Amino acid sequence: MTMTKEKDYERGYVASPSRYDGVMSYRRCGRSGVLLPALSLGFWHNFGSVTPEDQSRSIVRAAFDAGITHFDLANNYGPAPGAAEQRLGRFLKDDFAAHRDELFIATKAAYDMWEGPYGSWASRKHLMASLDQSLRRLGLEYVDVFYCHRYDPETPLEETLQALVDIVRSGKALYVGLSRWPKEAAEFGYSYLRAHDVPCLLYQGRLNLFDRAVETSGILDSATAAGVGFIGFSPLAQGLLTDRYLNGIPADSRMAHDPRYLKADVLTPETLARIRRWNAVAEQRGESLASMALSWILHHQGVTSVIIGASSPEQLHKNLACLNSPAFSEEEVGELKVEG
Repeated sequence: MTMTKEKDYERGYVASPSRYDGVMSYRRCGRSGVLLPALSLGFWHNFGSVTPEDQSRSIVRAAFDAGITHFDLANNYGPAPGAAEQRLGRFLKDDFAAHRDELFIATKAAYDMWEGPYGSWASRKHLMASLDQSLRRLGLEYVDVFYCHRYDPETPLEETLQALVDIVRSGKALYVGLSRWPKEAAEFGYSYLRAHDVPCLLYQGRLNLFDRAVETSGILDSATAAGVGFIGFSPLAQGLLTDRYLNGIPADSRMAHDPRYLKADVLTPETLARIRRWNAVAEQRGESLASMALSWILHHQGVTSVIIGASSPEQLHKNLACLNSPAFSEEEVGELKVEG
């Protein structure tokens, strides 16, 4: 053996024996047998070609060691599209082969993925071809849950939903879910899937202190009433709900360097005032704004899990603090309203 420092993965990964003894809690997913961690790891950012592989690997290891068993992906996550699945596929082979049955892995299809008329949306052709591609990239025989990533206004709902039914019956997914569907279409989907003995496991939607549409539209209540779990994404509004922007736009921030997902014009005086007001509430509670923003989502009835991103193990561990957050008083809930 040489005296040079070997990479972690070359030395081999041994999962923490106390990974289920920490702060992580597990919540039942609707009316199913599935328990998901309160926090799930999302692969939208930091798992593609722009991030060093060792950095991505360290985040996934830290997540699993902290009891995070649910990994959320999609066919087009990267960059480039497919890169996140390829990267996780390597990690599954190198680090987690012995732990596959502990993991709950999700992927999705319906956004642009390849050229031509079948490379997007929610036809049977696209969903089935995309899942086959995802399984090859991940190196898996099945995923635990497969989502239709968005509502397709042109394809008949019955075609999309029957494809999901047949995917489960083929053994390529254990469960199916719907992401970002309007309330009426989702309710039709819940009914159709249940009638075909493949009940919808999860509805995935955006929920954070700024964006409460799934609350106000009734989507969250509708999913709960149907026995469907709810999993939220973008809980920190792409970083707005952290201490990063309390005093403007830092030079090293995502807003300054990658405006594709967080543009500077969203940080209006009104938005900044809200962030500062909510940060004051968090300080009164003895926690960070990010921690409070996550715990605010988890306090909603019907929420199964929240998908978090992380650029490092340290950031991931900071997010875990929300699991020890105090309960919200009625006064605090009122102070966290968007108005004012």
